[in-house]
Amino acid sequence: MTIHPTAIVEDGVQLGAGCVIHPYAVVKRGTVLGEGVAVHPFAVVGGDPNFLKFDPATVSGTRIGAGTVIREHASINRSIYAGKDTVVGARCFLMANAHVGHDCAVGDDVVFATNVMLGGHVDVGHFTFLGGGAGVHQFCRIGEGVMVAGLARITQDLASFLLVAERNEVAGLNLVGLKRRGVPREAIAEIKDCFRVVFAGGDPRKAAAVRLAAGVKNAEARRFLEFFAGGKRGFARPGGSPGTAAESD
Repeated sequence: MTIHPTAIVEDGVQLGAGCVIHPYAVVKRGTVLGEGVAVHPFAVVGGDPNFLKFDPATVSGTRIGAGTVIREHASINRSIYAGKDTVVGARCFLMANAHVGHDCAVGDDVVFATNVMLGGHVDVGHFTFLGGGAGVHQFCRIGEGVMVAGLARITQDLASFLLVAERNEVAGLNLVGLKRRGVPREAIAEIKDCFRVVFAGGDPRKAAAVRLAAGVKNAEARRFLEFFAGGKRGFARPGGSPGTAAESD
């Protein structure tokens, strides 16, 4: 591992083999970095959460998966709960000024472009991309393989494999992303069918997803449908909406 002069690594930090902590980067106590993590200048990993009632004496942490790159001025806050962690997965790329709020759970192979902002308690699935300046409301869930446009405002849950822009506006499926990941054609076709029924079939989304799940053949389509079983903030849909948790799903 390499810790450059002027970098700050506090007591109790665990660094995996091959980590690089660049000049002026700060890695706070309770942080665990997997192998090959790079923290660039002025980034802060494991800092106190942006939570007015937080007690700094709380023993909590931050975990970063192997191979993740954290660029300049990015910030990842530790959990507000004793014994809990904010988590960023493996092989992620957080560009300059990206912010991950306390108690977020970010999957593997995720990209946050410059100035992405996650509120607290946000879940982000594997292989998701958030464009520059996108903001995500606290407690939202974003499924796997989602692509969010730059400057989007997300206040509802985003099911897996969606393309989303503006405020909760679903523009369709992330077909390019699915193909690049090598998802079979028959699975993509089944996801398309599920998308049409869930969002345009006339039934409440949760009920439609449950009904369809019993008959799908592909794991990707099943994961798309299973996403609708949870969440508290309602689901983004084609055409967009102001987004409230009180909407009928």
